[in-house]
Amino acid sequence: MKNNVAYVGLALILGGCSSNIGDLTLIPPTPVYQNVTVIGVNDFHGNLLPTSFRVPDPSDRTKTVTVQAGGIDTIGGILDTARKENPNTVFVGVGDMTGASPLISALLRDEPTVDALTQLGMTVNVVGNHEFDNGIKELMRFQKGGCDSNAPERACKFDNTFSGAGYTYIASNVLDSATGKPVFPAYKMVTVGSAKIAFVGAVLKDTPTVVTPSGVAGLTFADEVASINSAIPEIKAQKPDAIIALVHQGGSSSDAFDVVNCKTLSGDIVKIAQGIDSSVGAIMTGHTHRGYNCQIAGPDGTLRTVIQGDSYGHLLQRLDLRVDIANHRLSSLTASNVVVNSATLPKNANMTALVNKAKSITDPLGKQVVATLGVEQITRTANSAGESALGDVIADSQLAAASSAAKGSAVIAFMNPGGIRADLPVNVPNTSKTVTYGDVFTVQPFGNIMQVITLTGAQIKAALEQQFDNPATGQNRILQVSKGFTYTWDNAAAKGSKVSNIQLNGVAIDPAASYRVTMNNFLADGGDGFTTFAQGTNRTGGDVDLDAFQNYLKANTVTPGPVNRITRQN
Repeated sequence: MKNNVAYVGLALILGGCSSNIGDLTLIPPTPVYQNVTVIGVNDFHGNLLPTSFRVPDPSDRTKTVTVQAGGIDTIGGILDTARKENPNTVFVGVGDMTGASPLISALLRDEPTVDALTQLGMTVNVVGNHEFDNGIKELMRFQKGGCDSNAPERACKFDNTFSGAGYTYIASNVLDSATGKPVFPAYKMVTVGSAKIAFVGAVLKDTPTVVTPSGVAGLTFADEVASINSAIPEIKAQKPDAIIALVHQGGSSSDAFDVVNCKTLSGDIVKIAQGIDSSVGAIMTGHTHRGYNCQIAGPDGTLRTVIQGDSYGHLLQRLDLRVDIANHRLSSLTASNVVVNSATLPKNANMTALVNKAKSITDPLGKQVVATLGVEQITRTANSAGESALGDVIADSQLAAASSAAKGSAVIAFMNPGGIRADLPVNVPNTSKTVTYGDVFTVQPFGNIMQVITLTGAQIKAALEQQFDNPATGQNRILQVSKGFTYTWDNAAAKGSKVSNIQLNGVAIDPAASYRVTMNNFLADGGDGFTTFAQGTNRTGGDVDLDAFQNYLKANTVTPGPVNRITRQN
């Protein structure tokens, strides 16, 4: 895509002078161009190692092939190459660099990830919702450094002098609830070569619905568009050569990530992109873990790039800017998503050393074999009804952990799909069919506490109806359910009336009866938009979700059954 910004000459008419010197037209400075490359990563989640990623088959685009993609040393290699080609290269983050991370980073409080991104020269990162997983105090420690952590058993074990992020966390819309003042800078002005590029950021305003309450205590999340636009006048006063928005909110597209200038983008980011000030030349996005490279018209009707890479470092967003530093304008812009193919691309040696150091600390625990499966891999890929084989297994593990009288007498388990972070195990082939503690941790990294609550049959139906148009209109967030629980949903039915034929062990759920239901504390508090669960009574605490999952796998040679607990019509 190219955004051509026309220069409009300023006519200055001098009148009322006795000398009558006439009209004087100011001539704009002769353009002086500089090329700037911006490379961004979104939703990295501490994935220092590569994982499986499906890309379009070059010989048949109706099919996909699996490659090993990501890995911080391959990302480093791509940056090395980009900087050789153009020293004026900026590396940025579009949120969720940390949080929900695999063992290699999480066991060390994500400090290896912060160190790696710092060493690779990241300049700015808009905060994502997962940066708040451990609360604002811990996030500020990530920024400033030090060992005063709320997880002292993990902090400063990778480096006993953790110095914090060398990049700046930004967010225009995160406010201190008590004072109403911003918690982070709204933007950062980055000088690269002779050019000045402004990066302005916002995180999704619905962050409190997708983070545990303790993580966002004392914070208010304002509207993304209004917050970004309020920062634009101050940015413009500094005469940047381009303005780029970093927004940790996204959407999805029916086009593949390598389709340029797609017009099929949907989701929350569309309205945001339509409202962000037209002086912003492009919008780099995150949160939805979907690669796309689309165009959306801004307030003045001009199309501009709205781009997102895949999660876990599989794809890097790349913007190639041509800026006129004499007239402070963006002359042109092209955008692409770069596959981080770890099998074929060069590596950064310093990052390889960093990974090896982290592995040396975490492998003794991470490589411990905890179970043998009945199959090579159990996948989290959902069918058309929204149910997955791994979702079934996790829900069953939670029911098993909470079904005894001592643990709450649960008869139903619900699992939020966003809490299932990877396939089990992440990579195949797996001819031994074994899974390690690291594999299990990667699937369930949050350390949520299982809860058992009492819900009526009517409340269960109300909660199931909240799956639709969630998190945005036209999108669904289908809960994974335990064995014996079944229902049907009709895609063509009106909102609020989609769910029917709810049964437990073949018996219809009674709207007036009470049922003991288990779920993690995030769901029990109403997370992911399931506010009905917060109405549950007689709450009983239980196991850590990771322990429930691991114990279930140890006790059973798990082979998933048919994925048929949820039936979809239309």
